[in-house]
Amino acid sequence: QVQLVESGGRLVQAGGSLRLSCAASGRAVSTLAMAWFREVPGKEREFVAGLKRGMGTTYAANSVKGRFTVSRDNDKNTVYLQMNNLKPEDTGLYYCATTAGSPIVSSLSSASTFEYWGQGTRVTVSS
Repeated sequence: QVQLVESGGRLVQAGGSLRLSCAASGRAVSTLAMAWFREVPGKEREFVAGLKRGMGTTYAANSVKGRFTVSRDNDKNTVYLQMNNLKPEDTGLYYCATTAGSPIVSSLSSASTFEYWGQGTRVTVSS
């Protein structure tokens, strides 16, 4: 069983930065594939960025490449999402997710791959 707790979301102006945190318990984050998703009303949950298990290779959605960076701190068992140059369209409820399985690479951006989710942290970007 893995528990995830997100934090760091708040109101920020366009062009600003935020760092979201996802604290994990129950498993070491270095052994887990981790991902960030976001959700807005009326739309499906959208993949944002992720970390592969082991070496921690990162990958991101095209909409955030060059602006968002995902990383992890193994000592703190925490995964981060650094968000720079925020835009109003980045507004949403951001979730951290993981799976105890060994997903294939092509499934790592699909919400259905992940069975453990945090409660979400809200990011609002004003124009």
